[in-house]
Amino acid sequence: MTPATLDALQAARAARRPVALLTRMPDGAQHLHPDEALPPALAEAASAALRDDRAGPVTVGEETWFIQPQTPPPRMIVVGAVHVAQALVPMAAAAGFAVIIVDPRRAFATEERFAQGAELVTEWPDEALEALRPDSRTAIVTLTHDPKLDDPALDVALRSEAFYIGALGSRRTHAKRVARLEEAGHGAKAIGRIHAPVGLDIGAVTAPEIALSIVAQVVAARRGKLSVRLPG
Repeated sequence: MTPATLDALQAARAARRPVALLTRMPDGAQHLHPDEALPPALAEAASAALRDDRAGPVTVGEETWFIQPQTPPPRMIVVGAVHVAQALVPMAAAAGFAVIIVDPRRAFATEERFAQGAELVTEWPDEALEALRPDSRTAIVTLTHDPKLDDPALDVALRSEAFYIGALGSRRTHAKRVARLEEAGHGAKAIGRIHAPVGLDIGAVTAPEIALSIVAQVVAARRGKLSVRLPG
Protein backbone atom coordinates (compact mmCIF):
# COMPACT_ATOMS: atom_id res chain seq x y z
CA MET A 1 0.00 0.00 0.00
CA THR A 2 1.38 3.40 -0.94
CA PRO A 3 1.65 6.15 1.70
CA ALA A 4 -0.92 8.20 -0.22
CA THR A 5 -3.46 5.36 -0.19
CA LEU A 6 -2.80 4.70 3.50
CA ASP A 7 -3.29 8.38 4.34
CA ALA A 8 -6.55 8.49 2.38
CA LEU A 9 -7.77 5.30 4.06
CA GLN A 10 -6.98 6.63 7.54
CA ALA A 11 -8.71 9.92 6.77
CA ALA A 12 -11.83 8.05 5.67
CA ARG A 13 -11.81 5.98 8.86
CA ALA A 14 -11.41 9.08 11.02
CA ALA A 15 -14.40 10.69 9.29
CA ARG A 16 -16.54 7.50 9.46
CA ARG A 17 -16.74 7.66 5.67
CA PRO A 18 -17.27 4.28 3.94
CA VAL A 19 -14.73 3.48 1.21
CA ALA A 20 -13.76 0.35 -0.68
CA LEU A 21 -10.15 -0.69 -1.14
CA LEU A 22 -9.60 -2.33 -4.52
CA THR A 23 -6.50 -4.44 -5.11
CA ARG A 24 -5.67 -5.66 -8.59
CA MET A 25 -4.47 -9.24 -8.72
CA PRO A 26 -1.71 -10.23 -9.15
CA ASP A 27 0.28 -6.95 -9.39
CA GLY A 28 -1.19 -5.40 -6.22
CA ALA A 29 -2.14 -2.01 -7.66
CA GLN A 30 -4.65 -0.35 -5.33
CA HIS A 31 -7.40 2.25 -5.57
CA LEU A 32 -10.02 3.68 -3.23
CA HIS A 33 -13.68 3.96 -4.20
CA PRO A 34 -15.34 6.46 -4.45
CA ASP A 35 -12.27 8.70 -3.99
CA GLU A 36 -10.67 7.75 -7.30
CA ALA A 37 -12.02 7.57 -10.84
CA LEU A 38 -12.58 3.97 -11.92
CA PRO A 39 -14.04 2.23 -14.98
CA PRO A 40 -17.86 2.21 -14.61
CA ALA A 41 -18.16 -1.57 -14.20
CA LEU A 42 -15.49 -1.62 -11.51
CA ALA A 43 -17.01 1.36 -9.70
CA GLU A 44 -20.40 -0.38 -9.76
CA ALA A 45 -18.89 -3.53 -8.25
CA ALA A 46 -17.21 -1.45 -5.54
CA SER A 47 -20.49 0.33 -4.75
CA ALA A 48 -22.23 -3.04 -4.45
CA ALA A 49 -19.54 -4.29 -2.07
CA LEU A 50 -20.02 -1.20 0.09
CA ARG A 51 -23.80 -1.57 0.07
CA ASP A 52 -23.65 -5.25 1.01
CA ASP A 53 -20.65 -4.87 3.34
CA ARG A 54 -19.10 -7.87 1.65
CA ALA A 55 -15.52 -8.42 0.50
CA GLY A 56 -14.55 -10.63 -2.43
CA PRO A 57 -12.98 -10.95 -5.86
CA VAL A 58 -14.53 -9.53 -9.00
CA THR A 59 -13.44 -9.85 -12.63
CA VAL A 60 -13.91 -6.85 -14.90
CA GLY A 61 -12.76 -7.33 -18.46
CA GLU A 62 -9.49 -9.24 -18.27
CA GLU A 63 -8.58 -8.00 -14.79
CA THR A 64 -9.40 -9.57 -11.45
CA TRP A 65 -9.69 -7.34 -8.40
CA PHE A 66 -10.24 -8.01 -4.72
CA ILE A 67 -12.66 -5.51 -3.21
CA GLN A 68 -12.55 -4.93 0.53
CA PRO A 69 -15.12 -2.55 2.08
CA GLN A 70 -13.68 -0.31 4.79
CA THR A 71 -16.77 0.73 6.67
CA PRO A 72 -17.31 2.11 10.17
CA PRO A 73 -19.50 0.09 12.55
CA PRO A 74 -23.21 0.85 12.18
CA ARG A 75 -24.66 3.00 14.97
CA MET A 76 -28.07 3.32 16.52
CA ILE A 77 -28.74 6.60 18.32
CA VAL A 78 -31.70 6.22 20.67
CA VAL A 79 -33.29 9.39 22.05
CA GLY A 80 -34.98 8.59 25.34
CA ALA A 81 -33.66 6.38 28.13
CA VAL A 82 -37.09 4.81 28.60
CA HIS A 83 -38.02 1.22 29.32
CA VAL A 84 -38.28 0.37 25.60
CA ALA A 85 -34.68 1.55 25.25
CA GLN A 86 -33.63 -0.87 27.99
CA ALA A 87 -35.02 -3.75 25.92
CA LEU A 88 -33.71 -2.26 22.67
CA VAL A 89 -30.06 -1.90 23.69
CA PRO A 90 -29.14 -5.60 23.99
CA MET A 91 -31.05 -6.53 20.82
CA ALA A 92 -29.44 -3.77 18.76
CA ALA A 93 -25.99 -4.59 20.15
CA ALA A 94 -26.47 -8.25 19.27
CA ALA A 95 -27.37 -7.19 15.72
CA GLY A 96 -24.02 -5.42 15.46
CA PHE A 97 -24.94 -1.82 16.25
CA ALA A 98 -22.99 0.50 18.51
CA VAL A 99 -25.81 1.96 20.59
CA ILE A 100 -25.83 5.50 21.98
CA ILE A 101 -28.57 6.58 24.40
CA VAL A 102 -29.30 10.31 24.41
CA ASP A 103 -31.37 11.76 27.25
CA PRO A 104 -30.75 14.93 29.28
CA ARG A 105 -32.83 13.49 32.12
CA ARG A 106 -30.02 12.13 34.24
CA ALA A 107 -32.44 10.19 36.44
CA PHE A 108 -33.29 8.04 33.39
CA ALA A 109 -29.93 7.81 31.63
CA THR A 110 -28.06 5.97 34.35
CA GLU A 111 -25.40 3.32 34.22
CA GLU A 112 -27.55 1.20 36.54
CA ARG A 113 -30.33 1.02 33.91
CA PHE A 114 -27.95 0.61 30.96
CA ALA A 115 -25.14 -1.33 32.55
CA GLN A 116 -23.84 -2.76 29.30
CA GLY A 117 -24.06 -2.25 25.59
CA ALA A 118 -24.70 1.48 25.30
CA GLU A 119 -22.91 4.79 25.51
CA LEU A 120 -24.86 7.35 27.56
CA VAL A 121 -25.06 10.98 26.47
CA THR A 122 -26.88 13.43 28.75
CA GLU A 123 -26.78 16.47 26.46
CA TRP A 124 -29.95 17.89 24.89
CA PRO A 125 -30.84 15.79 21.83
CA ASP A 126 -30.15 18.45 19.20
CA GLU A 127 -26.76 19.26 20.70
CA ALA A 128 -25.92 15.58 21.09
CA LEU A 129 -26.88 14.69 17.53
CA GLU A 130 -25.03 17.65 16.08
CA ALA A 131 -21.91 16.45 17.90
CA LEU A 132 -22.41 12.81 16.87
CA ARG A 133 -22.82 13.80 13.19
CA PRO A 134 -25.22 11.07 11.98
CA ASP A 135 -23.99 9.53 8.74
CA SER A 136 -25.12 6.93 6.22
CA ARG A 137 -24.40 4.13 8.71
CA THR A 138 -26.46 5.66 11.51
CA ALA A 139 -30.02 4.84 12.57
CA ILE A 140 -31.89 7.30 14.79
CA VAL A 141 -34.84 6.30 16.97
CA THR A 142 -36.82 8.69 19.18
CA LEU A 143 -38.75 7.15 22.06
CA THR A 144 -39.64 9.90 24.54
CA HIS A 145 -43.14 10.96 23.37
CA ASP A 146 -42.03 14.44 24.50
CA PRO A 147 -41.90 17.03 21.67
CA LYS A 148 -39.33 19.03 23.62
CA LEU A 149 -36.91 16.10 23.27
CA ASP A 150 -38.03 14.25 20.13
CA ASP A 151 -38.59 17.23 17.82
CA PRO A 152 -35.10 18.77 18.13
CA ALA A 153 -33.60 15.33 17.55
CA LEU A 154 -35.76 14.77 14.46
CA ASP A 155 -34.88 18.24 13.19
CA VAL A 156 -31.20 17.26 13.16
CA ALA A 157 -31.94 13.75 11.90
CA LEU A 158 -33.86 15.00 8.88
CA ARG A 159 -30.92 17.17 7.90
CA SER A 160 -28.51 14.23 8.19
CA GLU A 161 -27.60 11.25 6.00
CA ALA A 162 -28.94 8.75 8.56
CA PHE A 163 -30.13 5.62 6.76
CA TYR A 164 -33.06 5.19 9.14
CA ILE A 165 -35.20 7.52 11.23
CA GLY A 166 -38.00 6.19 13.44
CA ALA A 167 -40.25 7.79 16.03
CA LEU A 168 -42.41 6.15 18.69
CA GLY A 169 -46.02 7.26 18.93
CA SER A 170 -49.46 6.68 17.48
CA ARG A 171 -50.52 7.87 14.03
CA ARG A 172 -52.39 10.72 15.71
CA THR A 173 -49.26 11.69 17.62
CA HIS A 174 -47.25 11.54 14.43
CA ALA A 175 -49.74 13.76 12.58
CA LYS A 176 -49.16 16.46 15.21
CA ARG A 177 -45.43 15.87 14.94
CA VAL A 178 -45.56 16.30 11.17
CA ALA A 179 -47.33 19.65 11.59
CA ARG A 180 -44.60 20.86 13.94
CA LEU A 181 -41.82 19.70 11.63
CA GLU A 182 -43.50 21.45 8.72
CA GLU A 183 -43.60 24.65 10.77
CA ALA A 184 -39.87 24.11 11.37
CA GLY A 185 -39.33 24.17 7.61
CA HIS A 186 -39.16 20.50 6.67
CA GLY A 187 -40.89 19.40 3.49
CA ALA A 188 -43.06 16.36 2.90
CA LYS A 189 -40.29 14.36 1.26
CA ALA A 190 -37.92 14.83 4.18
CA ILE A 191 -40.61 14.10 6.77
CA GLY A 192 -41.52 10.99 4.79
CA ARG A 193 -38.18 9.50 5.86
CA ILE A 194 -39.56 9.06 9.37
CA HIS A 195 -40.92 5.61 10.11
CA ALA A 196 -43.81 6.26 12.47
CA PRO A 197 -45.10 4.49 14.39
CA VAL A 198 -41.57 3.10 14.66
CA GLY A 199 -40.99 -0.60 14.03
CA LEU A 200 -42.49 -3.30 11.88
CA ASP A 201 -46.19 -3.99 12.39
CA ILE A 202 -45.96 -7.28 14.29
CA GLY A 203 -48.64 -6.45 16.83
CA ALA A 204 -46.05 -5.50 19.45
CA VAL A 205 -47.41 -4.56 22.88
CA THR A 206 -44.70 -5.10 25.48
CA ALA A 207 -41.40 -3.23 25.62
CA PRO A 208 -39.38 -6.24 24.39
CA GLU A 209 -41.83 -6.78 21.53
CA ILE A 210 -41.62 -3.11 20.51
CA ALA A 211 -37.83 -3.29 20.70
CA LEU A 212 -37.86 -6.39 18.51
CA SER A 213 -40.03 -4.66 15.91
CA ILE A 214 -37.65 -1.66 15.88
CA VAL A 215 -34.51 -3.74 15.43
CA ALA A 216 -36.17 -5.75 12.66
CA GLN A 217 -37.18 -2.58 10.80
CA VAL A 218 -33.74 -1.00 11.19
CA VAL A 219 -32.05 -4.16 9.89
CA ALA A 220 -34.47 -4.26 6.96
CA ALA A 221 -33.58 -0.65 6.13
CA ARG A 222 -29.88 -1.36 6.39
CA ARG A 223 -30.18 -4.34 4.08
CA GLY A 224 -32.21 -2.43 1.51
CA LYS A 225 -35.55 -4.07 2.28
CA LEU A 226 -37.36 -0.83 3.12
CA SER A 227 -38.06 2.14 0.92
CA VAL A 228 -35.95 4.98 2.32
CA ARG A 229 -36.06 8.43 0.79
CA LEU A 230 -33.15 10.79 1.12
CA PRO A 231 -33.49 14.55 1.22
CA GLY A 232 -32.89 16.58 -1.88
